[in-house]
Amino acid sequence: MNRSVGIIGAGTMGAGIAQVAAVAGHRVLIADAMPGAADRAVAGIRDRVKAQVAKGRLSVDPDELDLTAADSADALSGCGIVIEAIVEDLAAKRALFAELETVVDADAILASNTSSLSPTALAAGLTHPGRLVGLHFFNPVPAMKLVEVISGLATDPKVADAAAELAAAWGKTVVRSTATPGFIVNRIARPYYAEAWRIHEERATVPEAIDAVLTGAGGFRMGPFALMDLIGHDVNEAVTRSVWSAFGHDPRFAPSLAQRALVEAGWFGRKSGRGVYPGDGAPAPSPAPPAPAPRAVTEHPAFDAAGGPVPSPLRPLLDRAAGVAAPPGLRDDTGAGLPGGLVELPSGAFLAICEGTAATALSAAFGRSVIVADRVLDPAAATAIAIAASDGCPEQSLAEATGLLQAAGLDVYVIEDTPGLIVTRTVAMLGNLAFDALACGVASEPDIDAAMRLGVNYPLGPLAWARQWGAGTVLRVLDSLENWYRDGHYRASPLLRRAALSHRITAAPAANSAPASQATPAPRGTPATDAR
Repeated sequence: MNRSVGIIGAGTMGAGIAQVAAVAGHRVLIADAMPGAADRAVAGIRDRVKAQVAKGRLSVDPDELDLTAADSADALSGCGIVIEAIVEDLAAKRALFAELETVVDADAILASNTSSLSPTALAAGLTHPGRLVGLHFFNPVPAMKLVEVISGLATDPKVADAAAELAAAWGKTVVRSTATPGFIVNRIARPYYAEAWRIHEERATVPEAIDAVLTGAGGFRMGPFALMDLIGHDVNEAVTRSVWSAFGHDPRFAPSLAQRALVEAGWFGRKSGRGVYPGDGAPAPSPAPPAPAPRAVTEHPAFDAAGGPVPSPLRPLLDRAAGVAAPPGLRDDTGAGLPGGLVELPSGAFLAICEGTAATALSAAFGRSVIVADRVLDPAAATAIAIAASDGCPEQSLAEATGLLQAAGLDVYVIEDTPGLIVTRTVAMLGNLAFDALACGVASEPDIDAAMRLGVNYPLGPLAWARQWGAGTVLRVLDSLENWYRDGHYRASPLLRRAALSHRITAAPAANSAPASQATPAPRGTPATDAR
């Protein structure tokens, strides 16, 4: 490929792409319709590179970067690839590509940094639609490792391959996607926001507690409400609404009325000085006050096919509980034929791991009070957990459960009895949409997991998370939630049902797929604000 790279759009994204290309040794020309914008972008890039060199993070000479401000699109005629990073408007982008097609050479690639518009639609009307490909970078471009390469219906596979090779040469991890609404990241990430809003709208708990549990128990780097305040509710809600509309108002993607109210009020988040949280950030979360831990609890294990005991999913947390005797049981001595995996508290109430059923429903089935504990990503590293008690649960039983988990070193958040609690329902829905994307050939399994780790800094890819829990567990959670709400929101992917039966995750290869290379997530504290 011709090593000259053209960038149209000198804003944050365009300048970031130009910086990466220039540092990689390309001749870069950057143009913008606003007078002086390209010159300011070039100066800003040189300043940022100088700062990185001073910190020892780059070893290039900023003054030697082959970076030029172009006065018009005509100046990009000799470029081997032109990447647009202008306003996210279909008509504007189509008009630009129609103009570029008359300017660049016949073998030049036209690429769009769109985060939501289909390359199929962008290429419609071009004389040579096969040369257009989606090349979606994440912000901040120099720091974020991920690039989604999106093929439209007409995209020439050789063009997509060349774009992918170029991004990889720039040090990016490339994932391949078909032209589906939201591509990989912005499609699969919707539940991270949606479940938080549903929990909040049910008044199960406050936003700062939801954020604390998803970071402290789920291992996510930023809670959903803090992240939406950073992204901007106007942007986040618009993307959700766009994906929902594109999927024919599928209830799994339904937007939140509460978030819509924030947008209508102009409370967009940090950029407007007010969002879910006030301008100075989230208030400190308030976990449950200290409670005395019980001296001993009784574990009622499940049993495998050979009759051997299977430890409760709560066993790793019991092992952390200082001063609490919790020897594993050898038989079900409840006398009630109850399922295994329960932990009996001194008061007679049961502590159960969350599988999507409300504590009150379990209490009705068991004939005892029940406290349900949320799932955690890593029992050895978790710092927080959510629990919910059945209606009428004695305060003593709730205090015993709280004290037991506090003895394990966890901040305990007692929330209202909502099925699926916080981490469990969120991760189950992320996995569900990942299975759907896999089934539809949007992307390969490695690319889906890599995209979510690198694009939105998830601690684990959603399909890997489903493997860790077991597809059967994820399906039980979703079916329990769907049975409770009966609104279609928790409708399980057919591929997930297959995986639960076969204990395998299989699907036809995604179109134009190539497994993502191994890479580490972006540095901690680098949220991807282009993931919406």
